[in-house]
Amino acid sequence: MKTLVDKLKTCTICPRKCGVNRLENELGQCKTGRQAIVCSYHPHFGEEPELVGSHGSGTIFFSYCSLLCNFCQNFDISHLGDGRAVSDEELAGIMLELQQMGCHNINLVTPTHVVPQFMTALQIAREKGLRLPLVYNSSGYDRVSTLKLLDGLVDIYMPDFKFWSADIAAKTCNAPDYPEVARRAIAEMYRQVGTLQTNSSGIARRGLIIRHLVLPADLAGTREIAHFIAAELAPDTYVNIMPQYRPCGLAHQTEGLDRRLTAEAYLKAIKIARDQGLTRISR
Repeated sequence: MKTLVDKLKTCTICPRKCGVNRLENELGQCKTGRQAIVCSYHPHFGEEPELVGSHGSGTIFFSYCSLLCNFCQNFDISHLGDGRAVSDEELAGIMLELQQMGCHNINLVTPTHVVPQFMTALQIAREKGLRLPLVYNSSGYDRVSTLKLLDGLVDIYMPDFKFWSADIAAKTCNAPDYPEVARRAIAEMYRQVGTLQTNSSGIARRGLIIRHLVLPADLAGTREIAHFIAAELAPDTYVNIMPQYRPCGLAHQTEGLDRRLTAEAYLKAIKIARDQGLTRISR
């Protein structure tokens, strides 16, 4: 993994392509140097049922983020960086500890900016007996060139598909390229792992799970996103359409995001997704 870690010298791991020397702890958009920063890790029982099972999903919450949505519901983690730096060896130990707890998978939350670190840790952990499926739980703002390095290593991809509109992505994340980047990234994820597969107990073993948070005033573009998934990937792609939007962080800075989602708007989004051809909708 040395070659991959060397990419941190002029970092272009994520679409921001800051070019800073993270090996010398220079900081770009993700405010993360050579070591990954971990906020917390534990068996998580609030994820999709196919990940949780009876013993939980082994989540590792990485601090900071390369996308930085202004309405992030984990604002203290993604924007403020709550957590502590860990070595690759410590990160490997966390993975093994979660396995020992009985978790069904290792769920890397916001891993886009720490791909070299977690891949090095993964190699160490697997040499020491890690055998759980690996979940890559990202914002969808991922470079295809980086994702290709994960081919054969990630078992389950779980990206968000946040926005269809470049204007909304610019206003909320300063990332007008998000829609195009996410389309390419999710297509690559699908190419690698296909639709979601589960074992006899209903636990996810491999495949793609897409999360889509419905926003007030249809700012997320649910119709267009659902159409893309059904037409360009597969109608039976597992899509979790989520209703839990509430104004957090700096949401008040964007018109329309300063209020909660209504039940009526959420049910309308579900109908839209079905009308666009999606057949495997979780809610």
